[in-house]
Amino acid sequence: MDCGDLVIGQLEFYWDMHLWPRLQGLTDDEYLWEPATPAWSVRPDADGRIVVDHQDPVPDPPPVTTIAWRLVHIGVGCFATRTSAFFGDGSVPDDADMFDPRHIPADLPGTAADGLAFLDFWYRRWNESIRALSESELSRPLGPKGSFFAEDTMLGLITHLNRETIHHGAEISLLRDLYRAGLR
Repeated sequence: MDCGDLVIGQLEFYWDMHLWPRLQGLTDDEYLWEPATPAWSVRPDADGRIVVDHQDPVPDPPPVTTIAWRLVHIGVGCFATRTSAFFGDGSVPDDADMFDPRHIPADLPGTAADGLAFLDFWYRRWNESIRALSESELSRPLGPKGSFFAEDTMLGLITHLNRETIHHGAEISLLRDLYRAGLR
């Protein structure tokens, strides 16, 4: 097994054996439950479009986030924007780096069912894209699309996104446990 298979397999194993099974049965009440005040979540804006709560600079300490916020963060920040930047369909200009907001999907999910479908769609696109890379492509620097991570390799980016997915997936699982225990 080469390094690429090992790292990509790590995310596949986590997704198949831990995260995706733990997300089954997610309700809208859980998805949008605010375990503390203030809490960041996803909400409709004045036009009814779903947006993600965010503040720049991030307050210290940052607000607690909902399952919805974390799920969309994984879907957008880990999978959708990186898939668009490195394996895009041409809808975003080629000079856009991976932090360019034009990579963010226009329609973000406001319900649990839509959130799960969104996350699954972007995970599968990311996974299929990275699974198709050769060992030399995994070892190549990201280049300008990587912005200030231009010298890092695709394998390094995959490793980082694995950590982010595992980290936020564990937080989602804990929030589900707390919700189920009646701490709401």
